[in-house]
Amino acid sequence: MHHTPSSALRIVEAMDADEHAGNLTNWEQCYDQTTAGTFHGLLEELQLPGMQVFRESTSQGMRQSCCVWPDALWFGLPYSAQATRINGRAVAPNSVLVRPGACEFELITPADYTIFGIVVHQDTLQAAAQRMGYAMDWERLRGAELVHASPAARQQCLHTLGALLQNPGHPADAGATQQAALAALLPLIDTGVVEREVRESFARRQRIVAKARDYLLTHHDQAITVPDLCQQLFVSRRTLQYCFEDVLGMAPVQYLRILRLNGARRDLRHMPARTVRDVAADWNFWHFSQFSSDYRKLFGHSPSADCRDALH
Repeated sequence: MHHTPSSALRIVEAMDADEHAGNLTNWEQCYDQTTAGTFHGLLEELQLPGMQVFRESTSQGMRQSCCVWPDALWFGLPYSAQATRINGRAVAPNSVLVRPGACEFELITPADYTIFGIVVHQDTLQAAAQRMGYAMDWERLRGAELVHASPAARQQCLHTLGALLQNPGHPADAGATQQAALAALLPLIDTGVVEREVRESFARRQRIVAKARDYLLTHHDQAITVPDLCQQLFVSRRTLQYCFEDVLGMAPVQYLRILRLNGARRDLRHMPARTVRDVAADWNFWHFSQFSSDYRKLFGHSPSADCRDALH
């Protein structure tokens, strides 16, 4: 569902998490729904010269795999009070999320969530910083995941971005709109404290979870159990449980179920020629009634409904 009230502002609604993931211009994304209920996503996006400003709202919890366009920096400002995780790290209040372009990262977000985002070409940002008199540690910023910002500067930035999305002005004034966004962003990151890199112990837990996910996706048609994962990854059950809870905030068994259900839904929506039973079996759901029940609980409707939608 698309709404375009002006040529500058783009507003898109979606009733499917993966469809919503594809709505953000020039991003590569894949979303898995993690909480139960019907999904609704809203994206408000403003395209500016060398820059993108947006507000994204999602009704359900998400595991998001994201990648921003090259030669850019992304800054994320969660508006919701609930906790966010970036690459497994819990995000403290007043933090700004940071990631460079062409670099995949992961977000774990709760239900009823809103985040403001700014993506800006590095040359555009550096030129603005020089023009406005800010001296940045660009190398450290490009390697950062979190910047702890002044609450006042962060609140001012949120207010400015909200106002720009509410009233973007005429497309001919895009330069002035961009200057307003940059003037709100630069003080935020200039006075903020760049979070140190993660400790090696946490980085190891991240690697274990990533290897487990890759193995599960590669063997999604097989009956993979927690002991199987432990054997493949050479870790104890307790270690695997701790890694998943620390990085994703959920147990391995819960994640396995969510991953398989989201994979099945993706196939149902993108492979209309296949039957529901075939897709269920391909994701190792052999008890069809249980699959239908679990599917309905997570997504708010039956798998056959998604299959019918794909045919139309």
